Amino acid sequence: MKVLLGVIVCTMVLLLSLRSCAAAMRPDLTITTIKQDPYTMSKGSQMEGYCMDLLSELAKKLDFKYNVHLVKDGSYGRQDESGAWNGMIGEVVRKEADLAIAPLTLTAAREKAVGMTKPFMQTGISILLRKDISEEAGIFDFLTPFSVETWVGILAAYLGTAISICVVARLSPCEWSQPQTEENSFTFSHSLWYTAGALTLQGAGPHPKALSGRIICCTWWLFGLVLLACYFSNLSTSQGSDSNQLMVKGFEDLANQQGIEYGTLSGSSTLAFFKNSNNPTYRRIYEHMERAKSFVSSMDEGVRRAKEGNFAFIGESVSLDLVAARHCELVRVHEVIGMRGYSIAGTLGSPMLKNLSVAILELSEAGELAYLRSKWWASSCMADPAKASPLQPHSLKGMFLVLALGLGLGVLLAVLELTTKSRSNAGEQRKSYCTVLSDELSQRLRTTTTNKKRSQETADKDKA
Repeated sequence: MKVLLGVIVCTMVLLLSLRSCAAAMRPDLTITTIKQDPYTMSKGSQMEGYCMDLLSELAKKLDFKYNVHLVKDGSYGRQDESGAWNGMIGEVVRKEADLAIAPLTLTAAREKAVGMTKPFMQTGISILLRKDISEEAGIFDFLTPFSVETWVGILAAYLGTAISICVVARLSPCEWSQPQTEENSFTFSHSLWYTAGALTLQGAGPHPKALSGRIICCTWWLFGLVLLACYFSNLSTSQGSDSNQLMVKGFEDLANQQGIEYGTLSGSSTLAFFKNSNNPTYRRIYEHMERAKSFVSSMDEGVRRAKEGNFAFIGESVSLDLVAARHCELVRVHEVIGMRGYSIAGTLGSPMLKNLSVAILELSEAGELAYLRSKWWASSCMADPAKASPLQPHSLKGMFLVLALGLGLGVLLAVLELTTKSRSNAGEQRKSYCTVLSDELSQRLRTTTTNKKRSQETADKDKA
């Protein structure tokens, strides 16, 4: 028994010794970074931010220890005329640091000097400007709440209703009892006027007296009420969405306008992109900035000028997203050009870079990078209302169906009223029902010319 206990104790001591040796053998890496919100920020004596969280996750996966310090000259890394590098890239080249973790853009020049991992974040070039710099309203913007198809459907419904009222007013004996002597007040022109007045909630008399005509009018009133409610709701939504009415929606718009000044960070990779581009639009943008000397010396200056208005700041989309999240009066346009990535830099030929690239890909596939992005780019701004899309006919198909049923029911009742009266007159006059009905229809569906002649004769008699 004592021998067994001795073996167990020796085994435990051996395991603890091996664990201590493994911990001692873990690499202790020197990491250089730069202070930039939200990648690396000071919190007392510690540092926090997106890059610090990413570094922590990588250390867990690859089992290494690290010490982080801020770059001495506060620079990312640029090559001078003699070929020497400054900033974080320079520290890695001179082996003063094993790794540089920061929003370092992966470029060909840097790839030649140091090793770069797979990108941990994708970015590009975009435009930042105030939300209230919007385009002037178009002449026909009041038509935007409805699509063209919906407007055509409304016009067809309007004409159909006016025709139905006109026909019903002629067929119904309750509306036009004496077609031989009376003039029908519901001519086609008056029916059009009456229907338009009802649609605008103004009303236009006289109103139908027959049940068939009133059913059609009530159905049209209901259709018009719902239609106006949908129209004004969509109109207020579309007019209230400033961010969807920006005068500058992309770099083509920026190059073609003269009212808004624009610029970018002096000496930045963004400026180099426009300077070296063969795209005519990008060249015009660079030439304008060079001619106007609209460069800014820092990111903060670009943001300040954008907040003051009448200035568009061109920068990296990820950084502009953060600014827009912190300053609710600013917005980044949707267009992003010159896509590139942020990578971790290490000494050239270091075997550590391969493992870091694999670990970055694993974190991306697991959703950890997306979580870190949402954590550090969280916005306190209220979401702008989405711009309402034009209302399509299928959105109002229920009301079109109700209107069609109402028109059909009204016309059917008018026909029933006429047939009932014709049957009654046929019995009184001892004539054929078909003959009486035919006479009634011929009298009621006469052209308006006959009515005008009768009106003229009546007027002449009154004068005599």
